[in-house]
Amino acid sequence: MTSAAPARGRRPLDVPDLVARAEAGEARAVARLISLVEDASPALREVMALLAPRAGHARVVGLTGSPGVGKSTSTSALVAAYRRRGMKVGVLAVDPSSPFSGGALLGDRVRMQDHATDDGVFIRSMASRGHLGGLSWATPQALRVLSAAGCDVVLIETVGVGQAEVEVASLADTTLVLLAPGMGDGIQAAKAGILEVADIFVVNKADREGADTVVRDIRYMLSLGDRRTDDGWRPPILKTVAAKGEGADEVVAEIERHGAWLAEKGELDRRRRARAADEVEAIALTVLRARIGDLRGGENLDALAGRVVAGELDPYAAADELVAGLTA
Repeated sequence: MTSAAPARGRRPLDVPDLVARAEAGEARAVARLISLVEDASPALREVMALLAPRAGHARVVGLTGSPGVGKSTSTSALVAAYRRRGMKVGVLAVDPSSPFSGGALLGDRVRMQDHATDDGVFIRSMASRGHLGGLSWATPQALRVLSAAGCDVVLIETVGVGQAEVEVASLADTTLVLLAPGMGDGIQAAKAGILEVADIFVVNKADREGADTVVRDIRYMLSLGDRRTDDGWRPPILKTVAAKGEGADEVVAEIERHGAWLAEKGELDRRRRARAADEVEAIALTVLRARIGDLRGGENLDALAGRVVAGELDPYAAADELVAGLTA
């Protein structure tokens, strides 16, 4: 398998060497691989083939919730709690995109300065680039990079986008839904549908007035829907003060308990298979869209469009012909 051709002014990209250095835990190599993922580099196929034997072993924890509940502060507190357990941690903080550059607007490295010099922590801000659901399209493959680099746990902090922010549950082994007092979260949680994706509820800023009310509201709404899996998992409700690091160890303990339950019930394998299926499907659709894009300026698609406009062909039949041509 050949390495990608070098860009002008750059040294040739030695993919096997880069992957080997990333697997050894070299932060710059890990960062370079994630950049290749974000840029959809032609070298990505070779990268993923080399990472495959090592990828997919890290525990993936998603953090979601409305803007302002303290997701970044909570993520930082969880990183500290995991590090106290001696675990290597990766963080993917998916930020809103700049409409001009496509880059992340917020700097999560700035918000997590306490971990900036820790070799056991890798933090990466990724731009959502307009992708709905609070995640970047590149997030699944970035997860593979961090897992292959030896991370024991990867925390995914999503964009605060309200009702669309349930997609993280499809990527995470355990999903934390964060709420906070004084933000109407008790009502908004039900509207946004995030009650259905939570494995663990965390009421942050619990030192503020109204925290107990949020806990009571969530417990009440859970009872209305009898929110539990067929095998009996009931999402616990925990209180934290992430800014002071209070409650983070208890949250980690519940994540571990949920992880043990997932493994015992076979749910962990099911979730990871579903995640892989979604990833494969997304890649396949991307390839097909690219091939359709190539045809858009060609005679085939234009001719089919002309026949539809002329009434000689209905759009479904035209689409069938187009797909037949793509797969021929």
